[in-house]
Amino acid sequence: MRLRPRSAPTGPDKGGGPSRPVPGGTADDRTGHALRAPSPLHAFNRYEIKYLVPTGRLAAIRDELRARLDLDSHATDGGYGVWSVYYDTRLLRFYWEKIEGLRFRRKLRVRHYGDRTTIDDDTTVYVEIKQRVNRVTQKRRVAMPYADVRLLCDGRQMVRHQPGQTGFVQEVLGLVQGLDLRPVAMTGYQREAYVGRDADLGLRVTLDHRVRGRDREFHLGSDAENRLIIPASLSVLEVKANDRVPYWLTDLAARAELNVVRVSKYCQSVEAFGRAPRSLFHIPDHDAEGTAPAECTDDLTLSEPAVADAPALITKATR
Repeated sequence: MRLRPRSAPTGPDKGGGPSRPVPGGTADDRTGHALRAPSPLHAFNRYEIKYLVPTGRLAAIRDELRARLDLDSHATDGGYGVWSVYYDTRLLRFYWEKIEGLRFRRKLRVRHYGDRTTIDDDTTVYVEIKQRVNRVTQKRRVAMPYADVRLLCDGRQMVRHQPGQTGFVQEVLGLVQGLDLRPVAMTGYQREAYVGRDADLGLRVTLDHRVRGRDREFHLGSDAENRLIIPASLSVLEVKANDRVPYWLTDLAARAELNVVRVSKYCQSVEAFGRAPRSLFHIPDHDAEGTAPAECTDDLTLSEPAVADAPALITKATR
């Protein structure tokens, strides 16, 4: 399957990983959450396709991914944590833009990769603007110390930044001031990441497990409890490609009977905590018998629960 861009990319995927070396990283990562390059602004365009995967099908899918793709160097030992705080208006403008499927929409978030219990003022985190233009996803971000990020996004003040970041930092400041943005939801999950090689350079595939969130206490390092916002029996498979999705990957999805879903972890969290009515795209965050949503700790050990009800959840979520 080949996807043709409707708008030309604004620039190559130049990177913009942590300003400090990341333990375990290698110089040959081709894509990912921490492309190790000196550019102060990480910006790229790509297509994104998402599927829901019942836990019982993970092993076969993982085996094929590992046979054809390289494991991201940060995805060793079960992957890494991804923690995000999303900003929106009082009336949830960014949420409704997503739900209504506007051809141009965007969102602002602050993201940390790794162990959230180690976060302090000096920890490097990312400020990101992710936007959709027709079918193309564009993401721009800069890495900053967490204290500066909070001053920018919560204190709404200009902060120190590197040369080349000025335009982006001013845009972020303009958004939080002009739209009166504030933290609305937080999400966290454990991510496995794979990157393409040979003919599949530029391809990135991720598996996100135990997707959870909360609607308060938005400090990234807070030990506040999170709640599962997608059942633990389901993982999110996301395919990210520059201009094409290889045939073997779409064939894999078809053989595994996976359906494309329009799931947004941010929207899922907003709806799970009652900030907005549950939309057509909402994935039930309880089992088929209607058991109350589970609370969970931040233990990121992957579990393999029974998934007898997972196909029913997928069918309901994708109608």
